[in-house]
Amino acid sequence: MEGEETPPTPRPHLLSPSAWNRYETCPRMYWLSRQKLPRKAGMAASLGTAVHASIEDLLNMDLSGRDDAETGWVPLEGERFLKERWEEEKAVFMATPRRPAWKEDKWGEAKKQQRGGVVLLLDHLGARDLPHENITIALWKRLQRLTIAVEGELKTSDGRLMGRLDLLLTDVDSKGNTTGWLVADLKTGNAPKKELKTDVNRQLRMYRDILLANNPSAPPVRTEGWYTKTTSKWEASGPNVLEDAYDAWEATQPTTLPMAAQPGPDTCGGFCDWKAWCPHWWTWRQSNGTLHKDDFSDAVVLLHRYDETSGTAVLELCEPLDETGRAIPTGQQTTASFDGRGKEALEELLMTGHQGPIFIGSVMTARRSWRIGHWCDVLAWQPLPDDEAYDSSN
Repeated sequence: MEGEETPPTPRPHLLSPSAWNRYETCPRMYWLSRQKLPRKAGMAASLGTAVHASIEDLLNMDLSGRDDAETGWVPLEGERFLKERWEEEKAVFMATPRRPAWKEDKWGEAKKQQRGGVVLLLDHLGARDLPHENITIALWKRLQRLTIAVEGELKTSDGRLMGRLDLLLTDVDSKGNTTGWLVADLKTGNAPKKELKTDVNRQLRMYRDILLANNPSAPPVRTEGWYTKTTSKWEASGPNVLEDAYDAWEATQPTTLPMAAQPGPDTCGGFCDWKAWCPHWWTWRQSNGTLHKDDFSDAVVLLHRYDETSGTAVLELCEPLDETGRAIPTGQQTTASFDGRGKEALEELLMTGHQGPIFIGSVMTARRSWRIGHWCDVLAWQPLPDDEAYDSSN
């Protein structure tokens, strides 16, 4: 009818390697990650994004008209690109409500990892040990000619599986003849000690297999994880993963009811971005007697007193009534100190008028008085019960 709004087209269901890994870790974690809940920024991720983007900027430079013999330009251009990307990431980071402190002292690490990325690129040319100030325009043009794609999206023809590769490079022999393609994925985290982790190996093979499915006449394709911290390359090998990926795509179809939780030490006992909306980490902790027992603990509390000037507070610990996550006061109180971003997050929450239970993530409990610092989550406790449908489009 005239005047009626056209309903939005549902977002197609795509499965990426990271979503697949999250689903296997815990289906509820995966489901929560798709519900448009507020995401958390992280310094390591922001640093990695800035490093990745700056290396891509170097590869995408327009070098036409420059003297092939020119040297000394890579360190200067590299730092310029990195600074631009650093500031971009910082702006995004600071605009994200769920965030720790931005660490300017990580700038040196970012520069080191960018240099590591350049070393890995030079290694592809057989010039790994060339000082960066000696890289000529001609040498970098040669690298660009071997670069097929930078930050390229991979998607199967049916639009179900996707990935995003950092680099697709041509492999050549000593005579310059093409021998194959190389999918290179830049990694700014810790390098493996013996072999790639299973999930990383599968991620890289998924890139390889989508690429081959889309290019039946492609030359041989190999895949490597390039670790910028250690300037090391790790090959991913193994059988085709697409059949398993399609099975995972079927299993991860969107649902309005929450997917099953998979409580355990690797999920509820460890890192999860979505605990403020999941009751199962809490009931799991209570059942095995580890609630509030770690030096850095997650907790649901009631705020009884708070001094804005000093950041000191009195908290009452809560326990779950049942699997719904309803908070029951225990009568056990503790003093606490909120500072930095933790203090800001609490005051932002209080300004919304919130008066109920509060989720605090990674609070330092080793001292007599709990400390809630910049690394902590401070959020309304709003668990989503297993049997209630939830429409993330609202």
